[in-house]
Amino acid sequence: MKKRTLTLMLGLILFGCGSGTDNKNATKEALIIGGLSGNELAEKQVFTKNNGSDPGTLDPHRAEGVPASNVLRDLYEGLVSEAANGDYIPGVAESWNISQDGKTYRFTIREGAVWSNGDKVVAEDFVFSLRRSVDPKTLSNYSSMLYPIKNARDVVLGKAPTDRLGVSAEGEKTLIIELEEPTPYFISLLTHSTTYPVHPPTVKEHGPLFTRPENMVSNGAFTLKDWRIQDYILLSRNERYWDDTNTTLSEVYYYPLDNPDASLRRYRANELDFTDTTPSEQLPWIKKNLKDELKITPYFGSYYYGFNNSKPPFKNNPELRIALSLAVNRTIITDIVLGAGQIPAFTFVPPVKEYQGTQPEWAKLTQEEREDLAEELYAQAGFDKNNPLSIEIIYNTSENHKRVALAVASMWKKVLGVETKLRNQEWKVFLETRRLQEETEIFRGGWIGDYDDPYTFSELLHSENEMNHSGYASAEYDALLKSASLKPAGKDRTGDLLQAEQIMLNDMPVIPLYFYVSQHLIKPWVVGLEGNVMDHHYSKYVKILKTETLTSE
Repeated sequence: MKKRTLTLMLGLILFGCGSGTDNKNATKEALIIGGLSGNELAEKQVFTKNNGSDPGTLDPHRAEGVPASNVLRDLYEGLVSEAANGDYIPGVAESWNISQDGKTYRFTIREGAVWSNGDKVVAEDFVFSLRRSVDPKTLSNYSSMLYPIKNARDVVLGKAPTDRLGVSAEGEKTLIIELEEPTPYFISLLTHSTTYPVHPPTVKEHGPLFTRPENMVSNGAFTLKDWRIQDYILLSRNERYWDDTNTTLSEVYYYPLDNPDASLRRYRANELDFTDTTPSEQLPWIKKNLKDELKITPYFGSYYYGFNNSKPPFKNNPELRIALSLAVNRTIITDIVLGAGQIPAFTFVPPVKEYQGTQPEWAKLTQEEREDLAEELYAQAGFDKNNPLSIEIIYNTSENHKRVALAVASMWKKVLGVETKLRNQEWKVFLETRRLQEETEIFRGGWIGDYDDPYTFSELLHSENEMNHSGYASAEYDALLKSASLKPAGKDRTGDLLQAEQIMLNDMPVIPLYFYVSQHLIKPWVVGLEGNVMDHHYSKYVKILKTETLTSE
């Protein structure tokens, strides 16, 4: 018993008491985690996660959104991977070198890398996959991310064939990627799914059906065992993965629960080991009762509302767009509506590395002064409380998104008299509605950095970006991004990005609301996960510890 008592004292247990806690003879229970050593593993290595929503697709070159990225990170591995803490490490490429001018990368594919069907992973697989990713026929929403690669822009825009892309293979083990110009963030970009390899024979045989469980051949730590739409995605350990000896889990379940309250209930019932977020209204209770399981970490992401700049009332009407931005009290949203440590945002690009972004002049005003200015601009745009603007906000189904939308609508009504309707849509439908732009006036947006550089946010509003659902188009803004893309890291490049952001803020095609924090509930028997600014988590690092209940009188 002394060893068990010591284990309790070291914090490797959670205490729980029966209903009669005032009774001296009440039964007391203690949950011992990890056995006597604290490191013993559970016999059943199954990890259950809430993923927020169902991915639209598991095609790595067509997928969009965090839910898809989470699953794809387990199924596929690119040239570069990430450690649990977010550091960049070799993936399928065991090493690489960069030419002196910074424009040519040579990757060496590791010897032990194979596909889940046993085929070797070879350099030509990446040539095929990168060409597929930029091919207009693929309909990728992220192909513009690959513009740093030589000729990628011309290929994406249909001006050049895919074989003009600056990628080539020398034998089975050497992949060469040529860039237009030195690109400081190129290695980090290679962790994004748009650069993942797909298995060429499977894609050629099955076409778009290669993502089905019975067809998919992948090269990551896990394979796709089952996908039941709106129920779960089940991954199974890939014993052919080159680093399988360091993988512990046998299965991973991804549940598409878009209701944080439902997710919390299932978490408390031990049906989930990990939640994608927490319900805002339950945070005080969670902080009091589950404080050791609540993990809040800075997150490289912006929450915003996008205007449809392609049609009235917002087309060619910056006064109206700025007025609506001024009328929003961001501190109320972050501190009262949400309350998890989110940071009020007056600019779109979150701070990262040496980049601190810029802010509009009115960010220095008091909220009361902002609201006075909002009324002036609202009137200049042709509206007032006797002739109010009537608009609609659409958002993907989530109680947290609903709470933010209700708060913003209330602020607009109080300050300007705006009449606002709210409409929620299931994730896949919402993405399509946003993309088509025909039915949108204002839409909820969230952008999580694809790599740790400000350019991943700046390029979202480039006129040619497939994900620019606001329809923003500024030749001056695009030119500054082009200039920045041709420069190495340093003050000159940062200066271009800051100027571009100032132009965007003067136009206000989107309303920045706050910078994210990641909020997860994680069971104490789950080990191997670490907080990181990208909120990237790989199941190959996860282990489930043994649990044992000790009962005493």
